[in-house]
Amino acid sequence: MNNKQLALNNTLFVFDIDGTLTDSVSNYLISVTKSLLELGISDIDTDYDNYKHHTDSYALRYNYERNFDTNMPKGFLDRFETEIVRQMSTIGQTKEIKGAKSLITHFRNTNTPFCFATGALPKPSFLKLNQCEIWYHEDLLATSKTHESREGFVLKAIEKAKTFYNRQNFDRIISIGDGVWDFQTAQNLSLDFVGIGNRNRVQLKDKGAKHCFEDLMEFKKWLV
Repeated sequence: MNNKQLALNNTLFVFDIDGTLTDSVSNYLISVTKSLLELGISDIDTDYDNYKHHTDSYALRYNYERNFDTNMPKGFLDRFETEIVRQMSTIGQTKEIKGAKSLITHFRNTNTPFCFATGALPKPSFLKLNQCEIWYHEDLLATSKTHESREGFVLKAIEKAKTFYNRQNFDRIISIGDGVWDFQTAQNLSLDFVGIGNRNRVQLKDKGAKHCFEDLMEFKKWLV
């Protein structure tokens, strides 16, 4: 992937949210854990990085089933989503990853296609993006509300972007994320990948990620 060769209007950028656009990983995991406890799930596996799927919907179902040895009741995911938002409101304002708002604004101004694919649930995602004043459209957002696996909601986001931008295909699709799981998902789906942040930078490089940037401001400078 050469930045000078990128035809941006024919490239789709798929953004992760937590740790990529919003500086929210630590506080969000606290909100998830407190929400599980509030819903009566006391024995929680908090080793979230080693989950089979790094998603809210999987975290809830996995911990519910390991606590109660039965299928999760219908509507429980909605309760979990509402409780996460309540817990988030007690923690404080979410801040953007440097350059996030500016990059999304630039993409909108230059008609560059983009979408959002997140392991979080919709309402918490809206709250984080709103707090950071990052523009989004619900028709460009796919979450773990519909797919437990990252591959599932990334593909969903791509399909939603095709509809939103009235495109049958894109010449190139680039996944932008901060986690090793984001890179692995991109590989599984044969997508290009850009790593953001220093938290997992060494691991991403070791796994084979070729393009990693400290923040989105640095990425934007490289891109344009």
